[in-house]
Amino acid sequence: MVGNEPGDGDLTATLRRIERAAGALATASVARMDETLPWFRALPADQRSWVMLVAQAGVRSLVQWLGSGGGSADSTQEVSDEVFAAAPQALARSITLQQTVALIKVTIDVVEEQVPHLAAEGEQQQLHDAVLRFSREIAFAAARVYARAAESRGAWDARLQALLVDALLRGDSPDVLASRAAALGWADAPPVAVAVGRSPGGEVSAVLHTVYRQARRIGAEVIGGVHGDRLVVVLGGADDPLAATRKLLSAFGEGPVVVGPAVPSLDAAAESARAALAGFRAAPAWPGAPRPVAATELLPERALAGDAEARRRLRHDVYGVLIRAGGELLETLDAFFAAGGTLESAARALFVHPNTVRYRLRRIAEVTGLSPLTARDAFALQVALTVGRLDPVAPPVPTQTMGSTSGKTSQTGDDHRRSL
Repeated sequence: MVGNEPGDGDLTATLRRIERAAGALATASVARMDETLPWFRALPADQRSWVMLVAQAGVRSLVQWLGSGGGSADSTQEVSDEVFAAAPQALARSITLQQTVALIKVTIDVVEEQVPHLAAEGEQQQLHDAVLRFSREIAFAAARVYARAAESRGAWDARLQALLVDALLRGDSPDVLASRAAALGWADAPPVAVAVGRSPGGEVSAVLHTVYRQARRIGAEVIGGVHGDRLVVVLGGADDPLAATRKLLSAFGEGPVVVGPAVPSLDAAAESARAALAGFRAAPAWPGAPRPVAATELLPERALAGDAEARRRLRHDVYGVLIRAGGELLETLDAFFAAGGTLESAARALFVHPNTVRYRLRRIAEVTGLSPLTARDAFALQVALTVGRLDPVAPPVPTQTMGSTSGKTSQTGDDHRRSL
């Protein structure tokens, strides 16, 4: 096992002593770990036994390394990563790199303390220096093992995330989403929203790494995937997904970034994803859109681009609301738009006082959330009127309105019939 050729740096007699003391050194190292490392005491018995195997392999590796010339000051001999092969890969998932370094330090400290007893006559200082160099090499070997494990795990996680995002965009069943999310350790913290933007390009792993780093800073759960030239990010646990996405903008490429509506859990995230994708496709029609922009802010552009859900929202939440509100709001809105947004002209067309028009416009803003006096909202209202009148299906009237016997209900019904 050991080269016994004498020469500069030869430690033949010392190596024999270390070989004989290997078992005792490993036992003493584990005992020291138990004394000084509280987290080590909490490990299950099987994992503690794995650490014992690694400690024994470490002492044997020291002997092999010294015998191969690693003890000389000018040696470039590296410690083989096989020293960690004694433990299963599960140990690397249970013990962090920082904890591994702590275990190595304890083992080296024990060996260093035993140098006076292990070194042959005249070889004490030489062994002491060699142990210090060995501790550096074994730390590098541990780092290599963990780096490879991280790369492998990262590649596997990236594939899983790509599959999950793909399933989300396809609208797969909640069971499929849940199983893949569980494999990734997704906490499913509400609310959940999907953001879509352009990928900055380059390696997918580098793109996603930027997303994860930014997400950690804001304390949000994320799952990301690059689909073609698009970067899709699923956000969880952010109270305001739009504000959270604003802090992730550096991970996206140039162009619009659209955030879908917040939903309670990943099971319903397909709805958010559909809205975000539809908004991303329609966003070029609004050059002045904020970045990021909510998908609901792009309802007019989405409707013009053929998004059925946007048409339904405009028809039901804007046009239908105006019909149900009654009070000649639709007639006033038509007159206001026909007059080019001039109050006095609209009032003359309606044969009412301008203050009446002002009141009705305020009512329109109250019931729809869109103000006719704002250019962007006025555009959304015009598209909603167009969609509502083109669609052959009349917006449903709430049960409470239909069941009411008040005069106001009758008036609302009359307005509804006249509008249609």
